[in-house]
Amino acid sequence: MNPTINRLKIIFLIIFAVGCVALWTYQLLWVMPAKRCDENGAWWDWSTRVCAQPIYIPSITGRPAGMSRKEWSEKQAAKQLERDAEGYPSDDDAAPAPAAAVPAKPGAALPKGSAAADSAAAPAPVAVPAKK
Repeated sequence: MNPTINRLKIIFLIIFAVGCVALWTYQLLWVMPAKRCDENGAWWDWSTRVCAQPIYIPSITGRPAGMSRKEWSEKQAAKQLERDAEGYPSDDDAAPAPAAAVPAKPGAALPKGSAAADSAAAPAPVAVPAKK
């Protein structure tokens, strides 16, 4: 036979073999895991080949299923207005953290207006034992 035909035959067999390996690799690494992931009800990410469990948004936000974000926000705002009208403190009105009672270093200046500065300025009352 002509050597050119034999060479072409080998080249086409190699191209066919490489194509078959590529298709099987694609099937094994992307298509089959994606089908398994879909059957389990999860989401398949093609770029990273990750099967992820979807999170139900109402379980995170506490919003009832079927209610829009706008409706839920309006309902929450109405509840907050009702609480404010009744006199309950809101989270924004929380008391600030108490100041440190003593300075970190001896001789360090205390901030003016703090409870520690006020107590340092006024002498502490001393208990005197009663005479008999």
